[in-house]
Amino acid sequence: MSENRQEGSVNSELSYQQAHKPASDFETREAYLNNELIIMRFRRWRLHLPFRDFGIEPEDLVPALAATIGKVVMVTAMAAAFAVQFGLTPEFVAENVRYELLIAGVLFVILFSALLNPNTNLAGTHGPMIPLIPLIAAAGGHPLALGIMVGLFGLLLSFSKGGSKLVKLTGEGVRGGLLIYLGAVGLIGQITKLELWSGSIGQGAVSFGVILATIVIYAYLAKIHKRWLAIPLCSLIAGLVAFAMGTPFEFVTEPGLPHFSPSYWWGESTGWQLGWPSISHYVAVIPFAILAVAMWSPDFLGHRVFQELNYPKKAEGVLMNVDDTMTVCSIRQIVGSILGGGNLASSWGTYMIPAAIAKRPIPGGAVLTGIMCVLAAVIGYPMDLAMWEPVLRVALLVGVFLPLLEAGMQMVRDTQDSQAAGICLFSCAFVNPVFGWALTMLLDNMGFIGDKTRSEKLSLMDKLIIPLTAFIICVGSLALVGQLPGIPALL
Repeated sequence: MSENRQEGSVNSELSYQQAHKPASDFETREAYLNNELIIMRFRRWRLHLPFRDFGIEPEDLVPALAATIGKVVMVTAMAAAFAVQFGLTPEFVAENVRYELLIAGVLFVILFSALLNPNTNLAGTHGPMIPLIPLIAAAGGHPLALGIMVGLFGLLLSFSKGGSKLVKLTGEGVRGGLLIYLGAVGLIGQITKLELWSGSIGQGAVSFGVILATIVIYAYLAKIHKRWLAIPLCSLIAGLVAFAMGTPFEFVTEPGLPHFSPSYWWGESTGWQLGWPSISHYVAVIPFAILAVAMWSPDFLGHRVFQELNYPKKAEGVLMNVDDTMTVCSIRQIVGSILGGGNLASSWGTYMIPAAIAKRPIPGGAVLTGIMCVLAAVIGYPMDLAMWEPVLRVALLVGVFLPLLEAGMQMVRDTQDSQAAGICLFSCAFVNPVFGWALTMLLDNMGFIGDKTRSEKLSLMDKLIIPLTAFIICVGSLALVGQLPGIPALL
């Protein structure tokens, strides 16, 4: 029987167990994987079980491994960025990362994305927010207040089906400029930090060797269309190059479990050593929470499009649901923050991208990802490797900031987009990305910059009222906490 006939004969009324056929029945492995995607039919908020409703294949190992490495690296970067601002120790970072791995692996990856709603992508880490953490701290922000506000805004978006609305309101040029700014600033920042680290240990040539190897490997992966391997492969090569050049490394995080009490994490002299947040902390983080959730929409939809590009056309039943993913990310954000975690949640790109290329649905790899996260947290030693400077910096470079830069440049397709992107870059550099996004979205939707035809098609609500409201909220919040140049804090 031909591949087309086998795929076309699937009865949508059959369960996965009834429709499943062994790989030996297919001429190629790709035909088998395509058929698996077609016969799965997930149901929203119903219990799903492995091998009854979905399979677990060897191909699920690659996205699970990439996701676990990405998770350790991303949460470490985020916790470390907070730790620097609040004067916390590396030991705090390690314990908080261990805690976040358990929160993500047990409570959300397996429970939500594998068992309850496999159409929701895993709740990962909001990489584009990492460069903003110094600004958040300088504005008087509190990690718990930030997490709760992001979660609340996210729930509001998901319940109102506002994800597609924000995508519509934030034009291609504005998004491109924002991503280019965040990518470029993060790229330069990570390279600078790697150079400073290699200089501090008296081996300045290490940073050159690591970055050169990363550029060559990443370029080759791009050439053969295997960039989904960038995080594990480039991180591995970076570690090997650094070790071969004589860089010291040792395992120090022993097996164990972190503190589980929120009172410990939000104590005055324990955990974050910040205490519980006050009203002023919530006010300070409003513009940053708005921006974080605003950046969710293009990110989430981009991951779904990545599935659509790699899955067969009949695989509608396994595609990611954007609004449900926002709901899970929002719940994960609020619960994780209250428990004491320092993560800011978003759709898990280091999982979805390799999973889509490997032609695997969300739940199978989610089970393996959850197990790997728990093992890494309990064993401890894998965290040391992922948090080692060469591995950490390279993983962020190829997993977050370089893709951000590339995606931003891809969005700038013509002169109108480049105009909007240029104004966005200018505005971001003038104040910060919160101000830049709000201002250029308003100007773009009103037709002052960017695509004038697009502006003419918008309703008054979309053209003026919503963008102006967002601008007033953002600028007002920035003014209250003293983040506008030359203007003292109004609070």
